Amino acid sequence: MTYTLESDSLEVQINHRGMEISSIKNKKTEVEYLWQGDPAVWAGQAPILFPIVGALKDGKTSHLGKEYHLEKHGFIRNNEKAEFVKQDKNSIVFQLKSDEETLAIYPFDFLFEVSFELNDKSLKVSHSVSNSGTDDMYFSIGGHPAFNCPIDGETKLSDYSLEFPEVENDYTYHILPGGLIGEKSDKVLDNSSTIQLHEHIFDGDALIFKHLKSRSISLNHKDRGPLVAMEFKDFDYLGIWAKPGAPYVCIEPWLGVGDAADHSGILSEKDGIRKLSPNQTEVNSYTIEVLE
Repeated sequence: MTYTLESDSLEVQINHRGMEISSIKNKKTEVEYLWQGDPAVWAGQAPILFPIVGALKDGKTSHLGKEYHLEKHGFIRNNEKAEFVKQDKNSIVFQLKSDEETLAIYPFDFLFEVSFELNDKSLKVSHSVSNSGTDDMYFSIGGHPAFNCPIDGETKLSDYSLEFPEVENDYTYHILPGGLIGEKSDKVLDNSSTIQLHEHIFDGDALIFKHLKSRSISLNHKDRGPLVAMEFKDFDYLGIWAKPGAPYVCIEPWLGVGDAADHSGILSEKDGIRKLSPNQTEVNSYTIEVLE
């Protein structure tokens, strides 16, 4: 089932399955900004990453001496058990609770809630994680929205760039077989605020940034200017990804990252892992804004 939010400027659709954004459309121009998903290319659109981001070493992690097996990016995406909570014209809330199925692969009781709030041309996505258990809870969380790029089917990828408000100096990382994070790779941002997109930019998989000063980013066209922007002040890391040659680009705010090749395998020692005490709640948000 799909739910619709509307403002004067945008129509946004949310898929109940996975609590995933499925459309961000300009009502005046009919331009669709969100990748529409193609199983032959990449079926995702804007999956939620929880309780891990990226891949686990050997597909498993351990907590208090017991092993657990989790798929890449966790178990929210494509999850059919999300519960509808409430909706009005401009906002909607879903939730997912731990159960026997989740406890078999992730040893914590939790309440996960996601809200989508549309305000004119801005969509705020908020993730609320509550520890409903009696022990400290460890988790990562992230967004994964994919934007059409090229936006119109006529231009080419090299007509587009990603722009930061600050001048940046940051490396990306080698992605190893199995999705593990290797050593530092190229200095993608060398005293620059621009990432120029081109057809080979994702040949080595995602670009992963851990030390950005900026907490926002925009997708720009060389002639049309800024198209969409994301503000991600609540998130420590940023991933940029597309399947090589595919007509979209994912802008991914993360709290956490995939395992390094030399990771201990212990959940609480993962890079960027969050720790939540019993009965505590943490809320993290990012905002997508259409700039046309």
